[in-house]
Amino acid sequence: MTQTIAPRVRMLVLLFLAVTGALLAGAGPASAHAALTGSDPAQGVVVDKAPTQVSLTFSETVSMNDDALRVLDPKGTRVDTGKPSEVSGTTYAVQLHSGLPDGTYTVTYQVVSADSHPVAGAYTFSIGSPSETSVSVSDQEAGGGVVGWLYGFGRYASYAGFIVMTGGAAFVLACWQRGTGVQVLQRLVVAGWVTMTAATLFLLLLRGSYTSSGKAGDVFDLDLLGEVLQTKTGAALVSRLLLLSAAALFIAVLFGAYDKREGEEKRDLTFGLAIGGTVVAAGLAASWAMAEHASTGLQPGIAMPVDVLHLLAVATWLGGLTALLVALYRAPADRPVEAPAARRFSRLAFSSVLVVVATGTYQSWRQLGSWSAFTDTRYGQLLLLKIGLVALLVGVAWISRRWTAQLADTTTEEAVRKSAPEKEHVTASAGTTDTAKQSSGDAEPGSTSAKRAAQLARQQAAVDATRQKRLRDSDTHRFGLRRSVLAEAGVAVVVLAVTTVLTSTEPGRTEQDAAAANRASSSSSSSAGDSASGALTLDMSFDTGGTDGKGVVSVDLDPARTGANEMHVYVTRPNGRAFDVPEVKVAFILEAKDIGPLPVVPDHITTGHWSADGVQIPIAGEWEISVTVRTSDIDQVTVSKNAQIG
Repeated sequence: MTQTIAPRVRMLVLLFLAVTGALLAGAGPASAHAALTGSDPAQGVVVDKAPTQVSLTFSETVSMNDDALRVLDPKGTRVDTGKPSEVSGTTYAVQLHSGLPDGTYTVTYQVVSADSHPVAGAYTFSIGSPSETSVSVSDQEAGGGVVGWLYGFGRYASYAGFIVMTGGAAFVLACWQRGTGVQVLQRLVVAGWVTMTAATLFLLLLRGSYTSSGKAGDVFDLDLLGEVLQTKTGAALVSRLLLLSAAALFIAVLFGAYDKREGEEKRDLTFGLAIGGTVVAAGLAASWAMAEHASTGLQPGIAMPVDVLHLLAVATWLGGLTALLVALYRAPADRPVEAPAARRFSRLAFSSVLVVVATGTYQSWRQLGSWSAFTDTRYGQLLLLKIGLVALLVGVAWISRRWTAQLADTTTEEAVRKSAPEKEHVTASAGTTDTAKQSSGDAEPGSTSAKRAAQLARQQAAVDATRQKRLRDSDTHRFGLRRSVLAEAGVAVVVLAVTTVLTSTEPGRTEQDAAAANRASSSSSSSAGDSASGALTLDMSFDTGGTDGKGVVSVDLDPARTGANEMHVYVTRPNGRAFDVPEVKVAFILEAKDIGPLPVVPDHITTGHWSADGVQIPIAGEWEISVTVRTSDIDQVTVSKNAQIG
């Protein structure tokens, strides 16, 4: 009983390790793939008269529901009317009530990008003059919380299941057809199918809450589920379930009728299964391509088939590697993996690596767009890590190919060397078996002699199994191949982890384009403000010395005259994205008159934005404006600039 359960447990542990490795490598809420590139009114601006609408422009098309775009007055009451509408292309607007009073208004948005990821954010603008606001949006996070974590887990599990199922079936059909009768491989492929099916159902239930409320209680909301089924992602998940039913039929034939066929009939069935299996696997891969990165952005007509090829090659390589590892360690002693099977997989894996490199190169160019994105964006940094891991994996695979060649060279010699001991063992076993049979035949059922004969038979079977295992484990070349394949599998788990994190990370091209648009928008708003009211803007680079301590702090002072002033402080990373540091403090010093420092502690408005009203400048002069930025519990720095005020 223990021997029957052990392989199943080990296969489930292998799947669990793959998923856990992905989670440890960086599980978390999905990053936004559509970035806010412009707004009207702009962030932080003070307008003279109340606008009739608020419009937002994103880096790509988005989908939104009736509550996706909201505008709140200083008390937190909604002042927008009706549902958002598309103005043009990637710009969306919501109408406002007329006669809005002066004060600071908060704009919040939560939409779904074209590649299926939720995007949320908020900013403020003021009418007439700024005011205090009771609206808190600092904890708003799309795709976060428990539901976000569960959705991420489901995505990783679906990838792992697809790779194990597809690669395991390809290994059996293309490399080791005798493996159809090996239960440990049957269970491996079935476990991949079960994992992928369960993960797909899981994602379908979570999708509505994941992209809207983020509440666990809404997982079983049928209205939300109905809305999901009408989206591109919902259609992709339903298509995946239908294709999985076809995959179940394929697996049943592969490990059922196919295993019993011989000769010409088996060759014909092999061809049919190869065609049918390729079509089903390509359809499953397309269910990702049609709803994620490849379906939007640059050249989607080329990107989607390339993405399908990439997923199929990864599954054939890593899933086949998993199947080979399981077969090397858990296949029965009387049916070990032969050298030709390992050699065939080596060729198949090499071809898959070439496809992965070619398609990955195209995907990298499409998602990054520039060399600087490799180091300046999170996507580029993760991609560099993946490239290094793939290079390591190819190096370990080259060692496995050497062991495979040596194993093939010694197969004939090994058979001759073992033939004589095998004959002696067979003779001895036959004598023992005959003695056991004779004793059993001479004795009545249930007698002491019969029990003794049965005991001898069990002992002999145990000795035979132990001897076969010892002979298999003593094979130096087979042992070396097992170790190198195990090392490959370990690196492959990390590669899978980085790959799955990449699919939920904002592409470098999008991040850089959005940062450039935001800088242009900020520059234009700043210039307009300077010419109209004499507002002052100072940009200062800082480096606290920590692991994530570099950035730029901008101080806007309006009207930059004696008396009361409105101050806004913006903290961004070097690439222009908002930087949510724990603390910002400002001080004003007029050395010529020995005044100051006059400390100001601005209020945190939203990510990377602080504000303070009524900042008093007593007299005109050349003031030193110093800003203290703290990026962690121990890392902080003070930077300063001089400016004429008044």
